[in-house]
Amino acid sequence: MTSVSTSEVRWVHPSAEIGEGCTLGYGVVIEAGARLGAGCSVGHHAVIHAGVQLGAGCRVEDHAVLGRQPRPAPTSTVTVPKALPPLLIGDETSIGTGAVIYTGSTVGRQCLIGDLAFVREQVQIGDRVIVGTHVTVENTVSIGDNVKIQTGAYITAWTTVEADCFIAPCVVTTNDNYMGRTQRRFAERGGALIRRGARIGANVTLLPNVEVGAEAFVAAGSVVSRPVPAATLVMGSPARPRRAVPEDEWAGQ
Repeated sequence: MTSVSTSEVRWVHPSAEIGEGCTLGYGVVIEAGARLGAGCSVGHHAVIHAGVQLGAGCRVEDHAVLGRQPRPAPTSTVTVPKALPPLLIGDETSIGTGAVIYTGSTVGRQCLIGDLAFVREQVQIGDRVIVGTHVTVENTVSIGDNVKIQTGAYITAWTTVEADCFIAPCVVTTNDNYMGRTQRRFAERGGALIRRGARIGANVTLLPNVEVGAEAFVAAGSVVSRPVPAATLVMGSPARPRRAVPEDEWAGQ
C-alpha cells in the first residue's frame, strides 16, 4: 500500500491559524485568515472560507461549508452589504454533515447545527441553540439562547426568536403578504416576533409580522394571522385562544 502525505490531501492557507490538538480530515480546505481554536475536529472535504473564526473544541462534520459568501440572483430584492464580517462560531459548537453557514453571521457556544442545515448571512444565534436537520434560517434573523428549532422548519428573513423558545418540525414562517407583487410589500414585509419561552407546534404557519407572546403555545397545524397573547394556548385556522398556559409549563419553572 502506498502512503499519501497529509499535505497532498488537504489545503490550508499559510495565514490560517490551526490551534493545538486540532484534527483535519481528507480533502479539507481552509482559506486565508481562518482560525481554529484548540481541539477542533474538521471532517473530510469540509470547506472553511477566508476569515472564519472557530472557537475551541468545535466539531465540523464532513462536507460542511463555513463562511460562504452570499450571491443573490440578479432579480433578488435582497440587498447584501458589500463587506460582511467573518463568520464567528463559539466554543464547543458542532456543525453537521453538509451544513452551510454564510459569512456575516454569529453562532454562539455549545450549539448544534444539524446535518444539511442552511444558515444565511447576518444571522445572530445565541448559546446552546439547536438548529435541526434540514432547517433553513434565512438572512437577518435573530435567535436567542436555548432555542430549539426542529427538523425541516423554515425561518424566514427578518424573524426574531427570543430565548427559550421551541419550534417544532416543519414550522413555516412568512414575511410578505403580497408574495412578491406591488411596491407596498417593501414597506410592510417582516417576519414573526416570537417572544421568550413561546412554543410553536408541528406544521404551524406564522403569517408576516405576527407577534407570538411570551410563554404562548401554538397548537400543531394552526395558521397564525393575528397576535397571540402571552401565556395563551391558541389553535385552529385562523388560530384562536382556547385557554391559559399553566405556569408550571413556563420556561425555567
